[in-house]
Amino acid sequence: MGWASPRRRVAPVPRSPRNAVVWAVLDAELTRGPAHVVDAGGGTGGFAVPLAQAGHTVTVVDPSPDALAALARRAAERGVADRITAYQGDADDLGGLLEPGTADVVLCHSVLEVVDDPGRTLAAVAGVLRPGGCASILVANRVAAVLARALAGHFAAARDSLDGELDPRRYDLEGLSALISKAGLVPERAHGVRVLADLVPGAVVDVEPGAADALTALELAMAERPPYRDIATQLHVLARR
Repeated sequence: MGWASPRRRVAPVPRSPRNAVVWAVLDAELTRGPAHVVDAGGGTGGFAVPLAQAGHTVTVVDPSPDALAALARRAAERGVADRITAYQGDADDLGGLLEPGTADVVLCHSVLEVVDDPGRTLAAVAGVLRPGGCASILVANRVAAVLARALAGHFAAARDSLDGELDPRRYDLEGLSALISKAGLVPERAHGVRVLADLVPGAVVDVEPGAADALTALELAMAERPPYRDIATQLHVLARR
């Protein structure tokens, strides 16, 4: 599937410090017109529904029937049920549920931490992408886990986490990029998500006028800048087929 016209932007969604970076990347990627987006592990539709509101066609694959029921209710309430198709299944099942090479964008957010074989999942993501299509891959960052344990005084656990012994399904950027490349995708851009959003006390953001917007702007400014990117709670990679 190629890109259509006219140009459209992602439907407005709340740009909080926690999600602004990922939405900014998707917004820039989806300006060329209505697209077919596949959301692997899309759950209740936090991304799928706003994307459908923007005029995109979205296919959600998720193993939870309860999450898919909530997605159906949300899509109906927002008037976009006709633009969202849902399948119950694992991310590994993408190849059996969708035609190869038909997706413009695949979202793989917080999935690689829970699947049996992350490499197989990424290969399935690559298989449903059209040539030139992209994958939005979001994972838990091992560096953040090390820092969080150390700051909490759990120094032995932080040391184990440093070597991946405690958190085998948390990733650093080098390891994630290698896994993505092995699946046949080309990593293009890497971002830190929630560099500061999980460290700043909620009372500060909620009480100070303009604090949320200022923190969001800071998150966007830090997202691609080492070393700030590398200590974020999550790592995001935009990869191309």
